Amino acid sequence: MANEPRLKLKGIHQIGIVVRDLDKAMEAYWRILGIGPWRVYSHGPPTVPVTTYRGRPESYHHRVALAEVGGLAIELIQHLDGNTLYREFLDRFGEGVQHLGVFVEDAREAVKEAEAAGFKVIQSGCGHGPHGDGAYFYLDTAEELGVVYELIQIREKAQPERVYP
Repeated sequence: MANEPRLKLKGIHQIGIVVRDLDKAMEAYWRILGIGPWRVYSHGPPTVPVTTYRGRPESYHHRVALAEVGGLAIELIQHLDGNTLYREFLDRFGEGVQHLGVFVEDAREAVKEAEAAGFKVIQSGCGHGPHGDGAYFYLDTAEELGVVYELIQIREKAQPERVYP
């Protein structure tokens, strides 16, 4: 049917914002908007053992800070090394909203649906979380939708490295 959406997603659960300095950004969001507390994590091998970028295996590292605001997760992301969409975004646009995230029960099934709808995976990470069953997949949606969409599978939240403030 012509009026059916190509890809059915169940809401927006996360806003991903790329920043140059994670500590400075957390402090600013706390001081100016009262957003926090922030849970801080490092991502990349070994905490995320399987990572890809633009269809190929790629080792990269980044730090993230997560805070909840009205049922929505705000994610601040600082690129550390390797080839990533975060570095691309910083180089092209500077700091700002880089993606919208959607929580899914089965990431691999959601990726199959996205690919069937014509969207390919442009960055991913698998095997994180306390039981190694976490995964994220960024879809190449920016040209058609103006923003990248991320499919996120989280069964159980890992303990953060630290919390701010």
